[in-house]
Amino acid sequence: MSETMEDYKDELEASFREIKEGDILTGTVIGVNEEEAVLDLKYYTQGIIKAADFSNDPNFQILEDVHLGDVVKASVLKKDDGEGNILLSKKEANDILVWELLNTYLEEASEHTVKIAGIVPSGVVAYLEGIRGFIPASQLDLSYVEATEEWLGREVAVRVITVDESKKKLVLSSKVILKERQQEEYNRRIAMMVPGTVLEGTVESLMPYGAFVDLGDGISGLVHISQISHRRIAKPSEVLSQGQKVKVKILNTNDNKVSLSMKALEEEMVDVDKPREVQEYISHENASTNLGDLLSKLKL
Repeated sequence: MSETMEDYKDELEASFREIKEGDILTGTVIGVNEEEAVLDLKYYTQGIIKAADFSNDPNFQILEDVHLGDVVKASVLKKDDGEGNILLSKKEANDILVWELLNTYLEEASEHTVKIAGIVPSGVVAYLEGIRGFIPASQLDLSYVEATEEWLGREVAVRVITVDESKKKLVLSSKVILKERQQEEYNRRIAMMVPGTVLEGTVESLMPYGAFVDLGDGISGLVHISQISHRRIAKPSEVLSQGQKVKVKILNTNDNKVSLSMKALEEEMVDVDKPREVQEYISHENASTNLGDLLSKLKL
């Protein structure tokens, strides 16, 4: 099929558009070396981004972080770099566009992988979209991290938790992701628990309404006061103490909460220990203690 001018309409319109310094252009990387990257701008000339104009991240390496086919937004520094190319800066465009993007990350609660680039008081520094982000020591792991220097160079999954363009403030967190994963694993373990199963656990705390029993593997269940004993008790401490080993039966795992019973086991023990009724023996012979009658039955 023969090609027409209509097939090149977008390319023609792009080639005749006027480009000014400060404009933000979108291009595709078609070449990269240690000094610069070359972009196809769908224009009559190409775009050039020097390595130093890519990112504020001190760990940025153009040969490692830029690839053929990458789509890049960059700001026009010069319409002609002296060799007929348009000189661009991704770093400058990033400073304009990035805060809107980071706000989107915040709203969507999206997950991103960053590398710890520096250690600062009370936390660490990592770069996201070329912007310096702070990860507090309290947000680096599930518990507060004292030895933050051990995290230097590590890659961690983070979410954006604070964006303040006016103060150029970006705060990231790994803890929120780790807590979600921990909860998902907890829910999975509970889903594997079968009602009716008998387990051994340790009383970890006593409340007016019942006792919490540690079942191991990070899972605790509640024995409601009504499920502790057959006899009526005013408080769990009447029959239980913290640290005591107990056997419990799983009643249910509704809403990812484990309900337990000790009373149910007592009921089962009662059923097992209950003596069977002795059937009455009926004899058709007259009962007698007469020695003569006993001897008469013996055959010599």
